[in-house]
Amino acid sequence: MTDKPDDVPPGLPDQAPVAQPGDGSGLTGALEVLRARLGALRLPLETAGAEAARTDLRRATDQLDDYLLPRLRAQKAPLLVVVGGSTGAGKSTLVNSVLGERVTQPGVLRPTTKAPVLVHHPLDGRWFSTDRVLPGLARVTMSGTTSGSTTSGAAAAGSAGPGPTSDISRTLRLVPSDSLPKGLALLDAPDIDSVDTANRELAAQLLGAADLWLFVTTAARYADAVPWDLLLQAAGRKAQVAMVLDRVDPGAEATADDLRDMMVEHGLADSPLFVVPEAELVDGMLPEDGVAEISRWLTGLGGDAEARRRVIAATQDGVVDSLVLRAAGLADAADEQQAADVRLRHVVDRAYSDAVAHVAAATSDGALLRGEVLARWQDFVGTGEFFRAIEEGIGRFRDAVAGFFRGKPKEAPQVEQAIAHGLESVVLDAAEEAAERSYQGWRGDAAGAALLEGLELSRTPAALRAEVGAQIRGWQGDVLELVREQGESKRGKARALSFGVNGLGVALMIFVFASTGGLTGIEVGIAGGSAVLAQRLLEAVFGEDAVRRLAVQARDRLRARIRAVMDGQAARYTAQLDALGSAEAGGAGLRAAADALADAATAERRSRVRVADVGGEPGAVTEDLTGGRGLRGAGVRATGEGLAKGRPDLAEDPGGNTGRKSFWKRLFGEGDR
Repeated sequence: MTDKPDDVPPGLPDQAPVAQPGDGSGLTGALEVLRARLGALRLPLETAGAEAARTDLRRATDQLDDYLLPRLRAQKAPLLVVVGGSTGAGKSTLVNSVLGERVTQPGVLRPTTKAPVLVHHPLDGRWFSTDRVLPGLARVTMSGTTSGSTTSGAAAAGSAGPGPTSDISRTLRLVPSDSLPKGLALLDAPDIDSVDTANRELAAQLLGAADLWLFVTTAARYADAVPWDLLLQAAGRKAQVAMVLDRVDPGAEATADDLRDMMVEHGLADSPLFVVPEAELVDGMLPEDGVAEISRWLTGLGGDAEARRRVIAATQDGVVDSLVLRAAGLADAADEQQAADVRLRHVVDRAYSDAVAHVAAATSDGALLRGEVLARWQDFVGTGEFFRAIEEGIGRFRDAVAGFFRGKPKEAPQVEQAIAHGLESVVLDAAEEAAERSYQGWRGDAAGAALLEGLELSRTPAALRAEVGAQIRGWQGDVLELVREQGESKRGKARALSFGVNGLGVALMIFVFASTGGLTGIEVGIAGGSAVLAQRLLEAVFGEDAVRRLAVQARDRLRARIRAVMDGQAARYTAQLDALGSAEAGGAGLRAAADALADAATAERRSRVRVADVGGEPGAVTEDLTGGRGLRGAGVRATGEGLAKGRPDLAEDPGGNTGRKSFWKRLFGEGDR
C-alpha cells in the first residue's frame, strides 16, 4: 500500500484512511510496549500519592490511545486543533464566527457544549469517522450546519464508545465544512471547569488528543486556577498552545498585557495570544474584524503542510517526553504498591505465625495437663496399682498394662474429649488474638484501613469453633492411626493392642503435652507423674525409640492442622490483597519500558528527515477561513510579533508573503525558512 499525496482524499469509498507506518526506529514499538505495561498496571491500594498516580495513569493511557499511537500510525492525518477553555468563554461562538457558519451550538445553560463537535473538510471525513483517534467516543455525522442539521450516521463500527442515545457526552459529532481548509480540523470541547465531572474529564481527554490547543479564556476569568492547571501541564510537556482572550471591554487592554506576563511566567512565552474585543453578536456570531487575526492564523496553518508537520512533530516529541517522565513516576508508584502489599501481608503473617507458636508452646509445656484433662487422665489410669508396678519392675508393669487395657479402655473417650475441649480453647484464643492484631495493624496503615471498610475482620467468625473442633478430632484420629500402624509392626503386642488402641492413643496425646513448663506447685508433681506414666505405658508396648518417633509425628501433625486453621483465618485478610493483584504491581517492567522509549525517541529524532530550507512559498493561500466574508484579499497578515503578542498592530509584507515564517520562528526558535 503506497502513501497518497496530501491533496488526495485519504481512503476510497468503503475504505478506512490509509495507515502510515509509524517510523523505522522502533518508536511505535516502544510505545506499544509501554501501553501494554500501563494497561497491566494496577494501583488499587491507598498509598501515598496513589490518587495522583491513578490520574497520571489515566492521562498517559488516554494520550497513547487518543493521540500518540494514532498520530504515529497516520502521519498524514489532518492536524487537530482542539478549542478548549472555561465555562462561558465563548468557544462555540468563536468557532462559528471564525468559520462563518454555525457548526456548533452555543447555549445559555451551563454546561453549554456537552457533546464535542469536530469540524473538518469534507475530504478529510474518513480520518475521523473511524476509531483511529479518540476510540472511546461514538461517532455521529451531521449534515449541514446546526441550524438545519440531520443525523446521517451512527457510531462507527470500530468505535468503542456507547451509542449516541446512551450518553451524549461520549459522542463525537462530525461536521463537514468547506470553510475549513483540507488538512486542518477544529474540535469544540466541553468546558474544562464544567459543573459536570464527566464533561471536565472529557475536556481534559480531548485536549490531550490535540496536535494544537486553541485555549479560550475571558478578561474576567483568565487568572482562574483550573485553566492554569491544564496550561501548566501543557507547558510541562511542551504542547503547542495558542491563547485567545475573549470578551475584552474597551479600555481593558491592559488585561492582555497581564495575561501575557502570566504566560511568560508559566512557560508559555512563545505561544501566540489573540485578543477578541467584547462585541454584540450578529446572527449569533462575532464581527468579522474581531476574529480576523485568528482566522488568518488558522488559514495560514491550514495551507502550509510543512508548518502542520512541524506542529505535529513538536507536540509528538513533547508527549513522548512527558510519557517517559510519567512512566518513571508510575513505576515508583507501582513499587510503593508492592511495598504496601508486602507490609500488610507481613502484619498478618506475623500475627498468625505467633498464634501457631502460641498453640505449639501450650501443647508442649504441660499447660494442657491441668483441670479437666488431668482429672480425666487420673480417672483413666488410677494412681495406685500403676505406680507400684512401675516401682517394682518392668515385668510386673507389663502385666499391669495388659490387665489395665482389658478393664479400662471404655474410659479413654472421656480423656479424649477433655483434651479436645482444652485444645479447642487454646486454638480459639490464639486465633482471636491474631485477628485483633491483624486488624489493628491494618487500621494503622492507610492502605490497609481502606481495605477494612465494610468487612468484619477484627473478630473470628462464628464458624471457626466448628472448624477447630473438626481439626482436633482429625488430629486425634491421626494419633490413633499412628498407634495402630506402630502396633501392626509389633506382632508380639497384638493382644495388648486389641484391647488398648484408644488407651495407647490417649497415652500418646498426654505424652505429647508432657512437660512441666508452665505448671507450678503441686501441679508439677502430679502432671509430671502423669507424663512419666504415659511414657512408661507406651515404652512397655512399643519400646523407647518408637515412642520418641511417635511423639514427634503426633506433634508435627498437630502443628500442621493448627497451621491450616491459622492460614485459613489469615486468608480472610490476604484474600483482599490477592483480589486486587497488588503483589504484581512492581515497577521494574514499566521502568524498563520507559527507558526503552527514551532510547527509541532519541534514535527517531536523530534519524528524522528534515525538510531543507530552500526558500519560496510552501503553499500560497488565497482564501481565508471565513469564506471571503470581507477578509479575502485583505493583503494583511499578522507578523510573528503580532501573533505572539496578540495585538492588532499587524504588519504588511510588501512582497505579499505572510508572516507565517516569523510565527514559526517564535514557536520553535528556528530561523526563517
